[in-house]
Amino acid sequence: MTASTPVRTRFAPSPTGFLHLGGARTALYSWAYARHFGGTFVLRIEDTDLERSTPEAVQAIIDGMQWLGLSHDEGPFYQMQRMDRYREVVKTMLEAGSAYLCYCSPAEVEAMRERMRAAGEKPRYDGTWRPEAGKTLPAVPEGVTPVVRFKNPLDGEVTWNDVVKGPITIANKELDDLVIARPDGTPTYNFCVSVDDWDMKITHVLRGDDHVNNTPRQINILQALGAELPQYGHLPMILGADGQKLSKRHGAVSVMEYPEQGYLPEAMLNYLARLGWSHGDDEIFSMEQFTEWFNLEHLTASAAQFNPEKLAWLNNHYIKAADNERLAGLVRPKLEQQGARFDGSPAVPGVLALVKDRVNTINELADAAMLFYRQPQPDGALLTQHLTDAVRPALAAFAERCQTVEWNKAAIAAMLKEVLAAHGLKMPQIAMPLRLLVTGQLQTPAIDAVLELFGREAVLARVAKGL
Repeated sequence: MTASTPVRTRFAPSPTGFLHLGGARTALYSWAYARHFGGTFVLRIEDTDLERSTPEAVQAIIDGMQWLGLSHDEGPFYQMQRMDRYREVVKTMLEAGSAYLCYCSPAEVEAMRERMRAAGEKPRYDGTWRPEAGKTLPAVPEGVTPVVRFKNPLDGEVTWNDVVKGPITIANKELDDLVIARPDGTPTYNFCVSVDDWDMKITHVLRGDDHVNNTPRQINILQALGAELPQYGHLPMILGADGQKLSKRHGAVSVMEYPEQGYLPEAMLNYLARLGWSHGDDEIFSMEQFTEWFNLEHLTASAAQFNPEKLAWLNNHYIKAADNERLAGLVRPKLEQQGARFDGSPAVPGVLALVKDRVNTINELADAAMLFYRQPQPDGALLTQHLTDAVRPALAAFAERCQTVEWNKAAIAAMLKEVLAAHGLKMPQIAMPLRLLVTGQLQTPAIDAVLELFGREAVLARVAKGL
């Protein structure tokens, strides 16, 4: 690859389940690197595992990408739709001598491996059908359909400079002649990936470090095809707070569980970006800033730990910064699920502006907003405690003044102070019963702001009902 080669990255999940957080981070880094260089981001679905791949999983991956806003430039490409191409490449490799037919049964291969284990050697295929100069191959058995094996180099090493982990070297003698096509002609994973990366001119492969052992095999196949090699980077896994591999016991691991829990995509992106990469001490940044800053030099080789509290903190930041109309679109369905009554109630965006500072999720935002969309049902014991004979005259005076006061927060606050002064009371003595009568609860944002939003008629009706 030369300096002038256009950057082409890919995200290539297997559709055997949902898009998990590790996959989303890989997609984000691949997307950001392509965006940083004005390159191309390719989405590829590696669906050759027919037993485990499902259309539902494909859709879950695409939905997750869409929610995060990680739009691809090409694709999605499906490996199952490229079978003719893989068979064509297998044929050319057989003709070139970089692959060969192997008639060993699975039982025979397993017996080879057992013998090597017994001898204290690494178990592998022993090359029975590998053609070599001066070697006589066994007679082709009748009725046996062969597999196709890649003729892996016997000597030397595979070395690549991993952009995350640094130089990695694996001896070729550690790699056996892997099967690249099964007896029915279907190609195998490492072969498909190699051909795809070649055909799609992928320049940078970022993926999880569970793929490190696949990389030397893919490099050897690509070299046998005369292809330019991409740069490889293997990202460490994401661990739970307990240091164990992230799983369901740590909470949600599917990306699409997070919108259901009330997280914003920009918060999730910002959080994932920092799980393996840094830009100085910057914690909060937009995707525009991220793509401008993102490079491969600041990827960390150590495993990152998922911290739900940190994600919640970021989500709170983005909720506070979000447009209230947008938030209303997310909150309103949740309010409807809780039986919200909107007739005669304040507009949702205005309510959210008042309550959003205190919440970490959209679900919490809906819960906080509900006080404006339900009939108050104050606890009787609390009413008895706060609605005392000493307070009732002040509340009556407040109700009287409500009929004529200019209905805005500042005017209501000034009027409340005058009523308190006239009756020799302190603010909590009138604010608490007011909260109970108007909202049904003791904890609310500032009482003057709450009263302003409810509106004159609703406040008068609810206070009158309690007096």
